[in-house]
Amino acid sequence: QVQLVESGGGLVQPGGSLRLSCAASGSILRISTMGWYRQAPGKQRELVATIQNAGSTNYADSVKGRFTISRDNAKNTVSLQMNSLKPEDTAVYYCNADILSYSGRYNDMNYWGQGTQVTVSS
Repeated sequence: QVQLVESGGGLVQPGGSLRLSCAASGSILRISTMGWYRQAPGKQRELVATIQNAGSTNYADSVKGRFTISRDNAKNTVSLQMNSLKPEDTAVYYCNADILSYSGRYNDMNYWGQGTQVTVSS
């Protein structure tokens, strides 16, 4: 019943910007870590950035200084502002979250969104 839904992907030229958003819904009691991962064709899924409930962040070296992760705890959302995009940022981007929910019983699980395509090309 808990769902993560991403939005904001698309096609952008090198040097451009995109903002990804992810909204969590369902019988949510608490969300701890939220994050973004990406998977390029033929490659393994990799971490892009994470943010804790209190706001501390972690970034992959490849995106430091270009991407910014943020969250709104009241709305159960996480966003990724991507600037100075490069062709190597092309991938499917996935939202991820550790969520405690209740639907007859407590469920403390890790969830993934369906993914959103980001293509950086001229």
